[in-house]
Amino acid sequence: MDERSNNKLYTLLIILSIAIVVISAMFYTFVVSGTAGVKLLNIPTLPGDRTISVSGTASISVIPDTASMSIGVITQAATSKEASDRNAVSMNAVISALKNLGLPDKEIQTSSISIQPVYNYTRDVPVIVGYSASNNVLVTTKNLDRLSDIIDKSIASGANQVGGISFTVSEEKQKQIFGELLSAAVNDAKSKADDLAKSLNVKIASVKTSSINEGTQIFPVMATLAEKAATPIQPGESKVTLSVQVTYLIE
Repeated sequence: MDERSNNKLYTLLIILSIAIVVISAMFYTFVVSGTAGVKLLNIPTLPGDRTISVSGTASISVIPDTASMSIGVITQAATSKEASDRNAVSMNAVISALKNLGLPDKEIQTSSISIQPVYNYTRDVPVIVGYSASNNVLVTTKNLDRLSDIIDKSIASGANQVGGISFTVSEEKQKQIFGELLSAAVNDAKSKADDLAKSLNVKIASVKTSSINEGTQIFPVMATLAEKAATPIQPGESKVTLSVQVTYLIE
């Protein structure tokens, strides 16, 4: 074989080798996504780490320790001043009743005040026939045993708008169960990562990054108003959920 043929063969081998390297790099660069929101990224031809990213979640049902509700008074009169004056008298009586139940000022917050004309639409042109004054306060308390008294005393004192009752888990109580939820969420993430690594025939080396996402889901609450009996209140349960996002290095 002459020298020219050897040079052609040598050049062909170099081109073939480069092609094999490129194809191999493309083959080992991949992303796998699953129903658990899992990703595997492997780029050996570029600077960076081979990683698995998974999310872990844990939740616990707890009894709420904080309640909020809207309590207000709507009054109507011939003039805006008369409607406002009547409303102020009734609303002051309601606030006094709330304070007599032991609620401090910080748990009673004015949420809305309004004065609006009342129209008669039976004629071609709407005519103002009076005015309506409204005043609402937002009551927030941890004394759940007194909720029925709060509603009943407010109504007895002149409140004619009661609603928007919601129950939440306070930050203090969430902090108490934070450690338990965090440990369970991390274990959930590790279990998912182990299962995925096994199916892909890789090994987990260490943790690269991690983050925490917190959230609280409040279940619907039924509150029924009664005329004679004490108003029944059912706080139900709240679900406190914590999730983590963990990125593992693999080998």
